[in-house]
Amino acid sequence: MHDVRRVRFGTIVRPGEETADGWDRVEALDGFLVPLPDGLLLFDTGIASGDPEVDAHYRPERIPLRAALAAAGARLQDVTLVANCHLHLDHAGGNAELPGRPVLVQRAELEAARTPDYTVAGVVDFPGARYEALDGETEVAPGVRLVPTPGHTAGHQSLLLDGGLLLAGQTHLTASGWTADAEAVRRRDDRAAPPPDWFPALLERVVEARFAHDAAVWRA
Repeated sequence: MHDVRRVRFGTIVRPGEETADGWDRVEALDGFLVPLPDGLLLFDTGIASGDPEVDAHYRPERIPLRAALAAAGARLQDVTLVANCHLHLDHAGGNAELPGRPVLVQRAELEAARTPDYTVAGVVDFPGARYEALDGETEVAPGVRLVPTPGHTAGHQSLLLDGGLLLAGQTHLTASGWTADAEAVRRRDDRAAPPPDWFPALLERVVEARFAHDAAVWRA
């Protein structure tokens, strides 16, 4: 399986009005480094700064992109390709620190991100921004494929590697959420809450899944 490195960008505190049990919950903010023949692909880039309303709501503890990469044994100049699961401020906040690198996103995501109030200013369009809009599943390097996984946003995507490792982004907030959908596929006739339409076919290709907001790992 690919030598994938987790990159910790910090944490947020999700307020109780956004959680199932009503308690505030600390969540990870993670991205991943994937080796390529000519450098590294960075999947998600951390949380943007400079928005007091966001900071008051989510109380983030940020690890700057350069420091986060260093902790994972990498440098800014090692990153040759960027992909975001989606372009919300907590997943694409470091894109502007990587000008000139191709940023791979689904076309539907890029179009949505350029509408008012989708994310904070400067996250999507910045000096040196170089987007490559994708339409559906795309092999971006040998054994590395971006796969549409809509739900959290209409243009959400995940990264599927040969061997069955899925970097799932925010398809699910937790590994246990993925587990629930996997069990629902097995018991699809039992009137359980149905998984997303794309989920059953993708599940057959996945042996391990890692997430942006949960350090736990799902394994088949």
